[in-house]
Amino acid sequence: MERRVGTISRGIRCPIIREGDNLADIIVESVLEAAESEGFELRDRDVIAATESIVARAQGNYASIDAIAKDVKAKLGGETIGVIFPILSRNRFSICLKGIAKGARKVVLMLSYPSDEVGNELVSLDKLDDAGINPYSDVMDLEKYRELFGENKHPFTGVDYVQYYSDLIKEAGAEVEVIFANQPQEILKHAKNVLTCDIHTRARTKRILEKNGAEVVLGLDNILTCPVDGSGCNERFGLLGSNKSTEESVKLFPRDCTDLVLEVQGKILEKTGKHVEVMVYGDGAFKDPVGKIWELADPCVSVSHTEGLNGTPNEVKLKYLADNDFKDLKGEALKDAISKRIQEKEDDLVGDMSSQGTTPRRLTDLIGSLCDLTSGSGDKGTPVILVQGYFDNFTTDK
Repeated sequence: MERRVGTISRGIRCPIIREGDNLADIIVESVLEAAESEGFELRDRDVIAATESIVARAQGNYASIDAIAKDVKAKLGGETIGVIFPILSRNRFSICLKGIAKGARKVVLMLSYPSDEVGNELVSLDKLDDAGINPYSDVMDLEKYRELFGENKHPFTGVDYVQYYSDLIKEAGAEVEVIFANQPQEILKHAKNVLTCDIHTRARTKRILEKNGAEVVLGLDNILTCPVDGSGCNERFGLLGSNKSTEESVKLFPRDCTDLVLEVQGKILEKTGKHVEVMVYGDGAFKDPVGKIWELADPCVSVSHTEGLNGTPNEVKLKYLADNDFKDLKGEALKDAISKRIQEKEDDLVGDMSSQGTTPRRLTDLIGSLCDLTSGSGDKGTPVILVQGYFDNFTTDK
């Protein structure tokens, strides 16, 4: 019988993961038990993906605000620190900010506007237009911001992040000054030692600050790159990708996961004879059309993955073929013609008009986004995702 189903994404329920758990065994057993329970079989090139959160938890990769404070003080001097371009997030940045402030005498907090890097709004573009403010050039202090825009609460969280972050800094024992600007060098009028907290634009920000005379320039990726008093760490990303664990600690992004993805791949091959691909994923890369928030607050979508997930899709657009190359065909003749075109397609379709409109992104970003949407961020209890049929096409019949 002809196959009638394409890609399927399944959330796999797992036990609650604790530090020291054998995660590879748990992932493999959970997937195989789900297959038996639901009556499906694994296939070659299925994708098994685990969220970064359970990997970091199994690794015990946590750090306290005291560890953050000690590292910040050692690397940035402990006096006046410019803290620029943080995202507006209780989960992602608030605990980091507590530690940063605890390691400084004064924090000059410079917020980008009208929104942060991932789209959380401080003020709308319409309000900027009405006030005659140019976000590319104008700088505001807190008094000017309040005079023009008053209190602005986040539409989803109900938090006024300007007040919230100011209070966190003061509660940690530091003085606070808040300014609003989008040119990195503006902070150098207030502080020569700068911690830039942006994620995907951090290399450019560091370059601009260094070029304009900053004495010390670090990013979140330079804090906790090695253990402090026995804390966790991340050699590659530091504090980037961290999440709130408790009111006094963060869970860091997982450390190297290469051994884990290879172990899961090997165990599945041993138990089923199927060659699957495996990845550890963080945030998906997509934008919310209502809140205008770009989901990707992690430094990358794929923390680690097996070799078969390298590259980008190489697909033809069926509707283009149907409306152009084979516009005079229909029924079985059209199906046969398109099937033949798919089977004969070149290995690299870049520049070929028949591929226009297909998604020009890396496989890991696409699959990781699918996994993130499937697993959710709440109480579904499915931190492992099984994606089947992702590499199928119109001609796949088994």
